[in-house]
Amino acid sequence: MKLLVDSGSTKADWIAIDNKGKVLFTTQSLGLNPEVLTKEEIISRLDDKFDISHNKDKATHLYFYGAGCGTDRMKDFLTTVFQEYFSNATVVVNEDTYAAVYATTPKGERAIVCILGTGSNCSYFDGKELHQKVQSLGYIAMDDCSGNRFGRHLIRGYYFNKMPAYLAKEFEAEFNVDADFIKNKLYKEPNPNAYLATFAKFLIKHKDNEFCKRIIKKEMKLFIKNYIMQFDNHNEVLVHFVGSIAFYLKDELEDRLKKYDIKLGNVYRRPIDGLIAYHALNK
Repeated sequence: MKLLVDSGSTKADWIAIDNKGKVLFTTQSLGLNPEVLTKEEIISRLDDKFDISHNKDKATHLYFYGAGCGTDRMKDFLTTVFQEYFSNATVVVNEDTYAAVYATTPKGERAIVCILGTGSNCSYFDGKELHQKVQSLGYIAMDDCSGNRFGRHLIRGYYFNKMPAYLAKEFEAEFNVDADFIKNKLYKEPNPNAYLATFAKFLIKHKDNEFCKRIIKKEMKLFIKNYIMQFDNHNEVLVHFVGSIAFYLKDELEDRLKKYDIKLGNVYRRPIDGLIAYHALNK
């Protein structure tokens, strides 16, 4: 039994398949970002899902694609945790961009592949290998155009009284905006980046509002210039996207890319389904 996992900071999609690619079960756990979780927290999240814990000894392979796995240190840390938990499995840990690549370039064509979800990322795929110009420093320093960046803008806009009054009232009705509550979420509880990303749905819901529109345009411009345009051939290949931010803001994204003569390729909310065919073929 092969376990295929696509994990962001917020949630992780799991699919178990047999050697012929037949789906045995699917489930979803909380995200397993090694940058923000301890070994104990990761194991707790695995134990919390019956399908995972009940089948851990049956797994022969675990292919994990996750946010926060961009450095060898984090890959090694997570591989060790998984190897201990799935004791009979061969464990392969890759950054989440590889899942996006396998889902969006089924024929192995050259492309720039981006992730816009809770966090953000961008790589060039030459048909065989991934190449990155920017190594992520995490949500505090980077993650342009991500869910957590949108959340930061909304909270700041609300507290600096930049958010229109009528929008602020709706914001108050939908979220707990008490300062102590927010500070506790940001500085004392785990996964502050995932917490910030929960506000992104509000921005998307009001994407035609001028206040929200400015935030979206600003972040997309930053992502294009800081990430995509790092690659000299950004005008020569398709640029694919995976992630809920890209999926729900596809029209805005396409419009902004056109201004830089960049061609939008595939846009998927999640790559997990595309991984089934890939791993069924690559036994």
